[in-house]
Amino acid sequence: MPSLVITTGLRSDTALANLALELSRELQAPFIAREKRSLQTIREMAAAEAVFLVKKDRLALVIEGKELFFHPGLAKLRIKELQSGKADQMIGAMGLQEGNSLLDCTLGLASDALVASYICGPAGTVVGLEDSWAVAEIVRRGLKSYEGEKPEMLAAMRRIKVLSCHHLEFLREQPDNAFDVVYFDPMFRQPREQSSSMAPLRPLANRDPLSPEIVAEALRVAGKRVVMKEKRNSQEFQRLSFPEVVGGKYSPVAYGIIKKGGAGCRI
Repeated sequence: MPSLVITTGLRSDTALANLALELSRELQAPFIAREKRSLQTIREMAAAEAVFLVKKDRLALVIEGKELFFHPGLAKLRIKELQSGKADQMIGAMGLQEGNSLLDCTLGLASDALVASYICGPAGTVVGLEDSWAVAEIVRRGLKSYEGEKPEMLAAMRRIKVLSCHHLEFLREQPDNAFDVVYFDPMFRQPREQSSSMAPLRPLANRDPLSPEIVAEALRVAGKRVVMKEKRNSQEFQRLSFPEVVGGKYSPVAYGIIKKGGAGCRI
């Protein structure tokens, strides 16, 4: 994780400065008042690699000249398609239904978790794990404060619980069958997307591949199935013993599935 300094946007006030100071204490990172300074100057003053930027409408992380912040992204379009009766490959692979519980072990910007939360509904549970505490903080606060969407979208955001921890550590602490579905998207660790919105994630990503131990723990914790998203034709499905792989004919991604008690399941 790169070293951080915390500051505010140029249009700051007492409340914003207090929030920045609160974050400085929580995250144990230095705070420097903006005072019309450039972000580059702030970063150099603190000898930091990245700037945690507190604005009126969002928190952002500025790293390598690019800004990372929470936004619903493609989740908004996917939910609209679900509302119109179209299928979603991920939801189909998960077999997710209203009232289910999901553990998203690689939360990232929470796009997949948001679609899942919409499907699980008020009676369901979605917990997202993010190894980078800076990303976790941005997403956690963004999910709580984001506005400008329809009530059902905002309700799905608010229901997601974000935890900053490594998924293996969390899985080891859970009882058997704690969640209906356990989900991994290791592509966040090596993003395919070349968009500017994804670029800031690269220096923050934990690039460690999934291990058989992690999958075994996920199977123990999952009540119904474990699902992994990967590039189509990825060797990871075979290496990690996912017996079923599904995905659209022309989709660049596919989903590996291990059903609890099904063929290939080691529990």
